[in-house]
Amino acid sequence: MSRRLAKKISREEMLYEISQRMKFKRSEEYEALEEVFDKPTLMSLYKLIVKGTIGEVFGTIRAGKECRLYWGKTPEGRDVAIKIYLTSTTEFKKGRLIYIEGDPRFEGLLGRSTRALVYAWARKEFRNLKRAFEVGVRVPEPIDIEKNILIMEFIGEDGVPAPLMKEVELEDPEGTFWTLMDYVRLLYQKAKLVHGDLSEYNVMIWDGKPVLFDLSQSVTLDHPMAEFFLERDLRNLLRFFSKLGIPVPSLEEALRLVRGGGEHVL
Repeated sequence: MSRRLAKKISREEMLYEISQRMKFKRSEEYEALEEVFDKPTLMSLYKLIVKGTIGEVFGTIRAGKECRLYWGKTPEGRDVAIKIYLTSTTEFKKGRLIYIEGDPRFEGLLGRSTRALVYAWARKEFRNLKRAFEVGVRVPEPIDIEKNILIMEFIGEDGVPAPLMKEVELEDPEGTFWTLMDYVRLLYQKAKLVHGDLSEYNVMIWDGKPVLFDLSQSVTLDHPMAEFFLERDLRNLLRFFSKLGIPVPSLEEALRLVRGGGEHVL
């Protein structure tokens, strides 16, 4: 599809084409799509459909102030999660500056529009997922990115996402803890990343194993706050698992394990 042809497509034409792929059970979900998503976002969704990344779009999995998560399928029938970052929110910079400032991927963007920042933020999550996935950390596999729309592997079944770690009784809490420690180590040593917001709220349990998600705020090791974020991530893990009554290392020991100065990690 050429740029010239894309410009000629009206919002109504895009909505019609998109509506043919929608499998929403409630008409208000489609009405919300019309109301909330602006033409650039609809164009991005349309491109992903024409490209063959998206075949069908089902209902909303999660709706927040800053993004919407949909369950979808590829034309081949593979389940995917469709994460759409909203470009209209005025709250985007709040709470994110601590992750953005000092990140070379955002150089020259802080003074630009919210839309430009959202696009960069979405690309950042795609790249973070890719780096994590490639070093063996269990995360949703990143599939495609188009401006503020991120397509990734759906973790769950039949449109029902996997439960959060905070919502389940772990079959093997000690094994889960050391698996997560290994993930943190692989992120740090191999992917050169720190998750930045790791807790029981950003870990899903699927097939008895933990899956990290929401890597949008993850930072590279050259970020000035990387070590602070690493300590905070580890404190969250140690707090959660110590409450389950399993033996956990001290923060200092956990830091040595992650940085490469100790043993016991899987």
